[in-house]
Amino acid sequence: MTRRGWALFLAMGVIWGVPYAMIRIAVEDLDPIVVAFGRTLIGGLLLLPIALYRDVLAPVLRRWRPLLLYTLVEITGPWFLIGYAETTLNSSTVGLLIAAVPLIAVVIVTVLGHDRFDARGVIGLLVGFAGVAALVGLDVDLGNPAAVAAIGLTTIGYAVGPIVISRALADLPPLGVVTGSLLLAAAIYAPFAGWLWPARITADAAWSVLGLAVICTAVAFLFFFALIAEIGPARATVITYINPAVAILLGVTALDEPLTAGMAIGFPLVILGSVLGTARGRDKRAAADRPAPPTPEAALPLPER
Repeated sequence: MTRRGWALFLAMGVIWGVPYAMIRIAVEDLDPIVVAFGRTLIGGLLLLPIALYRDVLAPVLRRWRPLLLYTLVEITGPWFLIGYAETTLNSSTVGLLIAAVPLIAVVIVTVLGHDRFDARGVIGLLVGFAGVAALVGLDVDLGNPAAVAAIGLTTIGYAVGPIVISRALADLPPLGVVTGSLLLAAAIYAPFAGWLWPARITADAAWSVLGLAVICTAVAFLFFFALIAEIGPARATVITYINPAVAILLGVTALDEPLTAGMAIGFPLVILGSVLGTARGRDKRAAADRPAPPTPEAALPLPER
């Protein structure tokens, strides 16, 4: 992976390691749909002036069907489902279950023939998942089947979302896709959020939603699209191994939570799994670096424009 790819990968690992705590705080006072609505509306409105200035929304809206599919599987469904799950499950359980995203993505892209992982990549994915399991230790609560099912659906959506981008939206301006999908998600949430709107919003909940919207949504999605373009849709999902590690690290350093043996074992496994899972074989890298051989069509004169 290139330096740019690693920079985007690490940035996304940090940025999307923060929402677990923010969502937990927000759903203590707000319904999960209200949290998701605020996050998408604010994030979309922040990006809208830039998108309009650069005139990147029109081509995205013309391809509204894949945009709607992406919005449903990557934003509308998962953000509500995670919020719902975090009202009953602890963050460690949620992080561990979502860490299955790369494994699901590998199966999907392999079946579709969109990408191929060698043995090293698959081993890396399994090692990373084992690292997340060690990080959360035995603090896993599977007592609420509905919440567990909600996270299961989320993992499928998170695995499918990058594939939709790569196959149907990759040639469109990322800013336009992000802005359009966020505003579309907000429109879907709006009727339900209006019905569930609270009489009073606490400062902690408000700040959490604002942080989710600005940092974990508007900024994060621009980075995420760049990461997908750099390393591919399945490898981009490996950031779900880093996210729980970041969340636990923040707890240890900022909240004085204990450092367990599982954390000491899990962190190296997460890093090793991420390196192996995102690596491409030497032959593939060498082939990518070699110029493509000329085709018969390349020898023909181009038509005048």
